[in-house]
Amino acid sequence: MKKTGKIHIQISAILLIGVSLFGWGAHPPIAQSQVAPSQKPTIKIPKLSPAAAKGQKVFNATCAECHGINATGSDKGPPLIHDIYNPGHHGDYAFYRAAKTGTPQHHWRFGNMPPQTNVTDDQIASILRFIRETQEANGIFYRKHKM
Repeated sequence: MKKTGKIHIQISAILLIGVSLFGWGAHPPIAQSQVAPSQKPTIKIPKLSPAAAKGQKVFNATCAECHGINATGSDKGPPLIHDIYNPGHHGDYAFYRAAKTGTPQHHWRFGNMPPQTNVTDDQIASILRFIRETQEANGIFYRKHKM
């Protein structure tokens, strides 16, 4: 085999390995359990604290278009009353940052979430109270995240 033929094979192998490694990390597989449910989950709405009740109203007015009424999900966005959003995996700051700056798609196939410029920091805090209190009422608690 000519020297140039060996070089082409080596370059091709390096490119294939690089694309495999970097392409895999850029678009990790989405587990079947993380694909949007075909039916909306039935959730319990607890007796909410005043802050959470305010958050529920703000959420349903500003976030429900994508995340569904009471965060049960829709064809545009994931349910937030879901174990993947337990505080050990998505802490409060992750919600705050997602609302303020947006977030790339990573658990669901809905695309990137854009920044929500129409909500204030205080509104985000009350929305988060609503989400956390509703999660707890539905058995979703802190679980240490394992990679």
